[in-house]
Amino acid sequence: MLTPDAAPLGRGSTGVCHGTLGELYQGPLRAGPDPDIAVVSFPFDRHSWVHFTPEGGPGPLPGSLPLGEKAQRAVRLFLERTGRTLPPGRLSAHSDLTVGVGMASSTADIVAALRCLFRVFALPEDPDAVRDVLASIERADSVFLEEFALYLSARHRVVRRLGTGTVFHTAFVTEPGTVDTSATTPVLLRHYRRRGDEYERCLTDLLKGFSSGDAAAVARAATTSAVLSQEALPKRTFSAVLAHREEFGADGVFVAHTGSLVGYLFARRPAPSLKGELSAFYRSLGHPCTFAQGGFA
Repeated sequence: MLTPDAAPLGRGSTGVCHGTLGELYQGPLRAGPDPDIAVVSFPFDRHSWVHFTPEGGPGPLPGSLPLGEKAQRAVRLFLERTGRTLPPGRLSAHSDLTVGVGMASSTADIVAALRCLFRVFALPEDPDAVRDVLASIERADSVFLEEFALYLSARHRVVRRLGTGTVFHTAFVTEPGTVDTSATTPVLLRHYRRRGDEYERCLTDLLKGFSSGDAAAVARAATTSAVLSQEALPKRTFSAVLAHREEFGADGVFVAHTGSLVGYLFARRPAPSLKGELSAFYRSLGHPCTFAQGGFA
């Protein structure tokens, strides 16, 4: 049995957190002069990992890296909060998520680090503690939840849990460059004030889609959110992707609203022939196509 301050022996401990393909919605929670930024993140099956290896344990995995600055800060805050000391050993990380494009990589790193520490000290995972640590570090996505949620990214508050059972297959591209999320906030808030009513209708439609289990309705609302986002933070490939949606039979279009991801939503898995057509289309735009599954079954 593990003692409270003892690290697991032998294999060590690992925390894992999924990332996102941007958002199905990002906009004001409601129309008004002082809007809160609300998001419905679009989780997908790529992850960040943080490992703790006790002293004398196996060497680091190929491709492992030291913890990033934000994950290191999360470790310090966790230890201060719990009054514990990390046992002798080392922390390392690796990730499937691309930094700065809208995959919630830094938030996933933080959550993976905290989950690793909960396991090191044999503590039950505490979502309130995770939110408190995130709130001390950055505006964040709801990647610590294993379900969709309407989430206030600056206030770190879950407005509504939207459950599981909504899955999309995606075909997307990552445009060159990275986006500084914090630098986009003033631009977005001005845009939300101008377009508050449209965003409010979009969010209403999205929530109805989740409530009724209607993936097509969710995809339509996600498309509306992406179109509205294009006015404030345009993507070079977006117009072409939107124009060809019906040709490929996609249910909708999604973006990383403050990132560089653009892609199609399919409620059903595309056939191999369609994947070939999509890959050729994206190649004509100058980008390789990536396929991934998003959502929660």
